[in-house]
Amino acid sequence: MLSRKGIIPEEYVLTRLAEDVPDHARWLLFGMVWWLIAFAHGDLDHSTRLQRSPEEGAAGAPDGFVPCVTSIHSFTSAFLFSIEVQVTIGFGGRMVTEECPAAILVLIVQNIVGLVINAIMLGCIFMKTSQAHRRAETLIFSKHAVIALREGKLCFMLRVGDLRKSMIISATIRMQVVKKTASLEGEVVPLNQIDIQMENPVGGNSIFLVSPLIIYHVIDKNSPLYDISPLNLHHHEDLEIIVILEGVVETTGITTQARTSYLADEILWGQRFVPIVAEEDGRYSVDYSKFGNTVKVPTPSCTARQLEEDKSIMDTMPLSPKGTIRKRSVKLKPKFTINDEPS
Repeated sequence: MLSRKGIIPEEYVLTRLAEDVPDHARWLLFGMVWWLIAFAHGDLDHSTRLQRSPEEGAAGAPDGFVPCVTSIHSFTSAFLFSIEVQVTIGFGGRMVTEECPAAILVLIVQNIVGLVINAIMLGCIFMKTSQAHRRAETLIFSKHAVIALREGKLCFMLRVGDLRKSMIISATIRMQVVKKTASLEGEVVPLNQIDIQMENPVGGNSIFLVSPLIIYHVIDKNSPLYDISPLNLHHHEDLEIIVILEGVVETTGITTQARTSYLADEILWGQRFVPIVAEEDGRYSVDYSKFGNTVKVPTPSCTARQLEEDKSIMDTMPLSPKGTIRKRSVKLKPKFTINDEPS
């Protein structure tokens, strides 16, 4: 089958790195940076903080030493200032002055880093709550596809179902045949993708997945399977049929997609899916234990081209036995038993 792996492993994605860094670690890191700036500038020196000019302003503010960040006296105060900058609290007791350009640069960097990390964490939370890939896991396909007669024509059939009670809105399904082809000019296309037309009970590519459906494709002269016979269904055959189911999740409104594919040796010739929907007590029930079960049915061992050109092949085909209705005799018992009393 065709498979595609990501270039970057999932464990090294940047979102995982953002999730692994807690908030207190970022506050502690920038608190250490603010403490180093205050220490390098001398803001933590008590003798420097006590310097005053001979004349003070009318408001009583000192005109002497100006710190990089006001009211930082220890690592604890630097850590509290880091929290105020990160979460934009702004109590007003601590602020950056224009004395140190390095402090202004650190303030800008911390704000940008905080915004980026918060945006990544919000995206991670949204992805975790939506879980579109989890919804796609409940859309199941039959393990094998089958080719059998339906309405006198060879059809490629598969079964698709939904395990959840919530509906898939605007569900569409499409199929492609991937095989190696060569053009008239001699150009070889190793993976040529050819869309094939499908038939389903609703019509077109849209499906209403309220119960498991059998999606089938009529193999006619326009089908890429027109020259396929049972002799071609082996693992050496360069053939793969890809099935893609898309829809909108009813609860979240997010588009989800489920995919599968069938190789040549995964296509069963002359078999049909068994019925799994039954009516019990006025309700329809689905037996998913028989979802992929098939039974053999009379099918000509020739291509669709040969079947269309030679109609006499159908005359030699044995008819499948019709289902018989078995009648069951029911004996009714009286609700009350009347015994004659002895006189």
